[in-house]
Amino acid sequence: MKAFLHHYRFFFIGLIVFSIITISLFYSALKPAKTLPIYNPADVNPELVDSTVQYISKYHTIADFSFVNQNGKTITQKEYEGKIYVADFFFTTCGSICPKMTANLEEVQKAISNNPKVMLLSHTVFPETDSVPVLKQYAIKHHVNDSKWNLVTGDKKAIYTMARKSYLAVKLGKPSALYDMVHTENFVLVDQKRRVRGFYDGTNKEDVQRLIEDIAFLSEQ
Repeated sequence: MKAFLHHYRFFFIGLIVFSIITISLFYSALKPAKTLPIYNPADVNPELVDSTVQYISKYHTIADFSFVNQNGKTITQKEYEGKIYVADFFFTTCGSICPKMTANLEEVQKAISNNPKVMLLSHTVFPETDSVPVLKQYAIKHHVNDSKWNLVTGDKKAIYTMARKSYLAVKLGKPSALYDMVHTENFVLVDQKRRVRGFYDGTNKEDVQRLIEDIAFLSEQ
């Protein structure tokens, strides 16, 4: 038996190698290719979407915008043209979910530091208190790279409109306060064509890692 195995050892080795390669090829062929959905208002929890756009089921894109960042610079969609980016909503005095979200966005910033295709965009939901100097101090505290990450303030109605009509990510606040919003843990992934491609819990490390992986996937498209 030993003599037989020794005599045909190269045949058996070849057979094993062939089997491994064949199984790997079959697995690759059967394994579904990674995809990311394209979200429209009709696909999202209605609580997060303005009633005027809830019926839209296709071709939804992020609207044009104009806000002011931590350096007093006007930021529009032009700065994000052709970019993948992550959008979120916060306020600087938040003591609940925002510190964890900002810390996790710092991790995302590290992950994309050498990727010129990707940026971050954080909107304050309390523009009446989050002035440019306040945002600047917050940016310094959280190691914001000005070339990658804009913290923006502006007209409250405009921020509200972007949150609920474009990013599909923020619940209403108190009905008694016009354009009041409840800030959300959602990070929103937007692709190069201004389409919403994912929602992630910004307080959850596993979800943030999934976001980083999805950014890498979109970057290769």
